[in-house]
Amino acid sequence: MMVSDYTAPPDWAGLREAVKSCMRCKLCPTRTQTVFGVGPEHAPLMVVGEGPGADEDAQGEPFVGRAGKLLDEMLKSIGRTRNDNVFIANVVKCRPPGNRDPAPEEAEACRPFLERQIELVKPRLIVALGRIAAQRLLQTDEPLSRLRGPMHTYGPDRTPLFVTYHPAYLLRAPGEKGKSWGDLTQVHRY
Repeated sequence: MMVSDYTAPPDWAGLREAVKSCMRCKLCPTRTQTVFGVGPEHAPLMVVGEGPGADEDAQGEPFVGRAGKLLDEMLKSIGRTRNDNVFIANVVKCRPPGNRDPAPEEAEACRPFLERQIELVKPRLIVALGRIAAQRLLQTDEPLSRLRGPMHTYGPDRTPLFVTYHPAYLLRAPGEKGKSWGDLTQVHRY
């Protein structure tokens, strides 16, 4: 089956089942389980990361490790939580081995799933965490330094899309947290 020939199921139940049973790329055989996403199905804010790590693969939920704890703190600082008003997903639904970046063909195989999640959530704002998520959502190869800052749009509905640092990067480069706080103030306005 060609990746472009695939249409994701139109509803949440069908989409969850399609992701759970997916065998569309080389990540599928190496996963413990898929990581669909979490949060209210009609959240005003949707956060998109690159892909599950080891903790996420084990638990089946995005952003549950150290980076997830930092993300939760960041969201809480602007009055948002994954339980109340944020839907969190990833570009790919299976863990890339060794926590490497998802390959373009892996992201493309998962694209129909992410696109359908965005269609179903209908967020007022999408936040892309890091270079990989930003590049895949915006279909560009521009560096993060150019993508972070301005407001972009996503899809035919032209949903506002904002790019910021991935929490895992902030754990490695804590000096960038100040810039990230500035980003959060922009997100808070939506």
